[in-house]
Amino acid sequence: MSELKFWNTLTRVKEEFRPIDPDNVRMYVCGPTVYDFAHIGNARPVIVFDVLFRLLRHVYGESHVTYVRNITDVDDKINARALRDYPDLPLNEAIAKVTEKTADRFHKDAAALGCLPPTHEPRATAHIDGMVKMIQTLIDKGNAYVTSGREGREVLFAVGSMPDYGKLSNRKLEDQQAGARIAVEEHKRNPADFVLWKESAADEPGWDGEFTENGETATIHGRPGWHIECSVMSEHHLGATFDIHGGGLDLIFPHHENEIAQSCCAHGTSKMANLWMHNEFLQVEGRKMSKSEGNFVTIAELLETEKFGGRKWLGEVLRLAMLMTHYREPINFSVKRLEEAAEELARYSAKYDYPEFKSALNELIEAEGIKPIAEVLHALSDDLNFPQALAALREKSAATKRHDYRRGAEILATLFWLGVMRPNMLGVYQTSVTSLNMNVHSAQNFLPVLLSVRATAANTSIEAAMKEARTHSSDELTIQVNDKTGTVWLKGRDELNDDSVDELIEQRLQLLKAKNFAEADKIRDELLSKGIQLKDGKDPETGERVTTWEVKR
Repeated sequence: MSELKFWNTLTRVKEEFRPIDPDNVRMYVCGPTVYDFAHIGNARPVIVFDVLFRLLRHVYGESHVTYVRNITDVDDKINARALRDYPDLPLNEAIAKVTEKTADRFHKDAAALGCLPPTHEPRATAHIDGMVKMIQTLIDKGNAYVTSGREGREVLFAVGSMPDYGKLSNRKLEDQQAGARIAVEEHKRNPADFVLWKESAADEPGWDGEFTENGETATIHGRPGWHIECSVMSEHHLGATFDIHGGGLDLIFPHHENEIAQSCCAHGTSKMANLWMHNEFLQVEGRKMSKSEGNFVTIAELLETEKFGGRKWLGEVLRLAMLMTHYREPINFSVKRLEEAAEELARYSAKYDYPEFKSALNELIEAEGIKPIAEVLHALSDDLNFPQALAALREKSAATKRHDYRRGAEILATLFWLGVMRPNMLGVYQTSVTSLNMNVHSAQNFLPVLLSVRATAANTSIEAAMKEARTHSSDELTIQVNDKTGTVWLKGRDELNDDSVDELIEQRLQLLKAKNFAEADKIRDELLSKGIQLKDGKDPETGERVTTWEVKR
């Protein structure tokens, strides 16, 4: 087993990972602020740190890794969205509707992207008391103070009280600006001082926070600043100091810098987390993503609409497209990259979508569980080098012979473990037209429809795909969906149907038993000419010949 090495933003070197307690490896990653649906840039840290979560679980054991990813459900952006979308409702009710709808969509998106749920997913609103308590501790230690600003009373963190402030972002205090959601004003001791608690207006949500400074107590009906939320939630679930803190590069300053300041000062520790990991930025089609550029796209739109590239995309395709670029390198998210990822998965589907490989996979999982091949594990152990892992997987697959079912099963198990493919639904990863008794050129016209139905089967459910297929079917053409594997194909009007194919297969089996191989081959060739490919295998219990079939172009 290779040792784990990761780049540490705090020390600016790649270093060996040594958990504080190998029996409880602890990781915190900043989650979404649920005021709007997550965009494709938000997807990158969710995917990257899911791979890290899987790696840690493999190395230390599933029960020995605690992964916390929070939900920020108190924020001025949420308030503004609630007022916009539900102007006739009381603000608290409107906020509840916005956060519930947005959080539900985020969970749906994360699942479609192949991400495991975190161990804990705390919400900021459930930890208000802890925030008030930590803020009071900071006041008592001289790291925070109560003051009055343009918008009312607030509690600010005094950055000058922490000598190491700016170490994560490598910024000198005198060069920094506030950047913490408030403007620089005279009531601050230092322009970089940031909000821990701010007073709410009568029409804004808030909680009563009681703060005592120099013997005087002030009750401020208000809400927490952004940074204090993560300090409290991480400490609640992981302790004062934990192993890994992750997020996007944009969070280094001010968010993560301010988290460190709050946590270290409140707990009297030198570190909040030993290892800080950050993924790089994302562009869309070579440009910074923005609504004004017209290239702003949400995960939901990619999964469920034809907005990007004129088609829906499978969640696993989005996941692989993200991971094909190293997490510390900028990524250009494009239709071309998605097409490359889709074709990558299609090649594995074409090679291993046979009963023998699936049977071998089931045996492997039953005996050894789901695990990656050694070459992939070695690459990921070196700072999550997924491009190298993918190259190793390609090489291993290329060397796998058609009848080497054990090695093919290991490839499938690795894809399963990485979250980029579901071996029980290999059919959904096809990128070509599959049809029965149709002219190839005519069938090609229906490829966008087939891809759409396959995406629905993968992202939503096979049942939803079957329903969608019916809307595109007619007397002359039907789109059929296998109710177990999600395989989707076109079927024109002809004399063949599922029952007649099964009858011919049974006739062939009887001929084979009678050693009438010539007549048996005629049936096989006749079916192949009509787009039906037979696959012979053995029943694992009886050893008898078993024949399955699938539609081919």
